[in-house]
Amino acid sequence: MNENNFPNVDILFLNEKDLLECGVTNMKNCIDVMEKHFSLISKGDYRMGGANGNEHGLKMSFPNTSDIEGFPLNGPDYRFMAMPAYLGGEFRTCGIKTYGSNQANRAKGLPRSVLMLQLLDYESGAPYAYMSANLISSMRTGAVPGLGIRYLSIEKPEVAAIIGPGVMGRTAALAIACEKPSVTTIKIKGRSQKGIDEFIEFCKENCPTFKNFVVCSSIEEAAKDSDIIYFGTTNAAKYEDNPYLADSWIKPGALVISTSALLMDHKDWGDTNKFKLVSDDYKMYVGWGQGREAPTQKSVSTLIGMGFYDATVEGIISEKDITEIGDVVNKKRAARDNDKQIIVYAVGGMPTEDVAWGRTCYETAVQKKIGTKLNLWTSAEWK
Repeated sequence: MNENNFPNVDILFLNEKDLLECGVTNMKNCIDVMEKHFSLISKGDYRMGGANGNEHGLKMSFPNTSDIEGFPLNGPDYRFMAMPAYLGGEFRTCGIKTYGSNQANRAKGLPRSVLMLQLLDYESGAPYAYMSANLISSMRTGAVPGLGIRYLSIEKPEVAAIIGPGVMGRTAALAIACEKPSVTTIKIKGRSQKGIDEFIEFCKENCPTFKNFVVCSSIEEAAKDSDIIYFGTTNAAKYEDNPYLADSWIKPGALVISTSALLMDHKDWGDTNKFKLVSDDYKMYVGWGQGREAPTQKSVSTLIGMGFYDATVEGIISEKDITEIGDVVNKKRAARDNDKQIIVYAVGGMPTEDVAWGRTCYETAVQKKIGTKLNLWTSAEWK
């Protein structure tokens, strides 16, 4: 009989209140951390799931029907995700973000998605932190567009459009205010007056540089004359009901950012004087696209990054026409080639971003002695 004793393993648990004390909602710091993050992505110092190391995550969903009594059935945004990642550089850690999503949560007083983040030692796999991840995820979801605004926007934009003034729209507003105080007018297209009113109140409280709020009845009205156009809506039940942005509605020099569903024509994307396509991680979209049938307009994903992939399959553009935001950060590629270029920035969400911001919050917690230490084991015997 062989007996081995292992050292203590403790986990630091951080609830949402702890994370607020750690500065999780500091947008400027979060954008700075995303800048470091994408510099590492550009260098290849990272790993996500799947054989190509670039998968967004593993999704579990439920069937539309089942013969099993009480079996969970499919519904709007009803899914579970596990998103593993490794990030190197100064972070040098592994993490797994998990979440359950269900539109029915709202009727129970819960957010649509409930998220958690676990950080693990990259060699042993031993966990050392477990934390609430709703704020972590929403902040990095706003900070990645914020990084795009930092590098890709015209120097002094004045008008920004928010299509989808929910949680993602709010953090995008924080990022716009943080990076471009020249923006004083916000155009809003939302689905409910209540959501629009709450968004405006949020901006008045948190974004003092915004002076004018214009509620729009259509995406066309919101997009026209806007220097920054941001999409943060949820997927519609029908493909054709997802947001659509026509080229003719976009001002020359505008920055279009999509973190969610967005349909665009891509027949003119090959005109690199008119369009510049920028991605957070194009390999992620290639992985999603491979193995599918050749795309048709109504069979493709509504993520704009998948639109990039479809355009390469159709021969409209080549992969070299797509610029990675990390390469812009590392000065491998230019941010924009002329002042009139329309830049389309695809943001699909990467678990490495959660690892970067979660690790940053964890380090603050350790420094300030915030959180609750939980013991996983004091010793283990293997026979």
